[in-house]
Amino acid sequence: MAKLTVHDINLQGMRVLTRVDYNVPMAQQGGTMAINDDTRIRATLPTLQAMIKKGAKIILAAHLGRPKGVREPSMSLRPVADKLAELIDQPVAFCEQCVGDSVDQAVDKLEDGGLLLLENVRYHSEEVDNDPTFAEQLAAVADAYVNDAFGAAHRAHASTAGVAKVIDGRGGPCAAGLLMERELRFLGDELADPDRPFVVILGGAKVSDKIKVIDRLLEKADTILIGGAMAYTFMLAKGFSVGKSLVETNEVDTARAALDKASERNVQFLIPNDHIVATLVATDQLNNKGKPVTELKEHRASDSNNISEDVSGVDIGPETVAKFSEVISGAKTILWNGPMGIFEDSRFAKGTFGMAKTVSEATQNGAKSIIGGGDSVKALNMAGLDDQVTFMSTGGGASLEFLEGKELPGVASLTDK
Repeated sequence: MAKLTVHDINLQGMRVLTRVDYNVPMAQQGGTMAINDDTRIRATLPTLQAMIKKGAKIILAAHLGRPKGVREPSMSLRPVADKLAELIDQPVAFCEQCVGDSVDQAVDKLEDGGLLLLENVRYHSEEVDNDPTFAEQLAAVADAYVNDAFGAAHRAHASTAGVAKVIDGRGGPCAAGLLMERELRFLGDELADPDRPFVVILGGAKVSDKIKVIDRLLEKADTILIGGAMAYTFMLAKGFSVGKSLVETNEVDTARAALDKASERNVQFLIPNDHIVATLVATDQLNNKGKPVTELKEHRASDSNNISEDVSGVDIGPETVAKFSEVISGAKTILWNGPMGIFEDSRFAKGTFGMAKTVSEATQNGAKSIIGGGDSVKALNMAGLDDQVTFMSTGGGASLEFLEGKELPGVASLTDK
């Protein structure tokens, strides 16, 4: 898995097309788009600073949202250029195109160590189609390619795979950025032979989203802890009732097979034994998809394995928090992906924040903690514990696919050491 990195090549005076993940959350404020969370921009700073020090002419390519080949003003990267300039404390030029004459002219003006951000590559439908002509156009201004966008590495798009093929074909280096290097090290190398006990915490809504990850981790883990709505599918598989909880009835056999595999491999597989439940109350409102909105009321703890028919599970209960925390406290390696409940609502956040606190404490006591998935990262940020874990992945879907053992196009296209 060892790939060429920015540390391995001489970039002095070279024009380096650098794919970054600047797909940041934004909202309209005072008539303009404002960035709500700059975590993904900050994550690229070490790579950019290393390239600036090496004297590269840095041409940044990124996407924002899903404009589907249309110039959607709300998805322009211009606010990102301003935020990056603020964070890196130097000017960042912005080009309203990502290919063509205006890009050529902007690149010509770049000095060694200078930064230029191109407009949203997804304004062109050819980007997601990995169109070879579009990849050639993107690569036309570059001598080298760096990919620091692990979050987009599972996509075979023009800016993640096509450009690398073009530049490699003419003998140019295609290297990993420092964020990409860390993602590959912690999600790959560090988990290939983890220090034991190796404890995996999985949450979120759907078993179907993570069953391939579960199956692969059952080959490595000592203990798997299951929370979130996906736990209710496992509860059904074990014969418990789940009331009105969110559940995938078509995945019960899949869950049962995972439980059987855990038993065969002597992997401790724990699901919640108590819950926070709430009553679903219908309203007259519809959501943005036209579906009825329900409210969660009368929340309370339920100390039974079974959830009564009139309520829905919304978080793991205090006994489960204590049980899971005891297991995590003894771990040497921890992988956490997915929340334990509807943590955005403070009434249902104790399970997720309890995991965040215990994982951070275990890390301070010498464990290696690797956090994957946007919600787990968000929870740690909300709890103010983001700097007290070993590594937080920026990958989302890419993290899951990588943990499944899939080859990521944006990684495979980089030059091997």
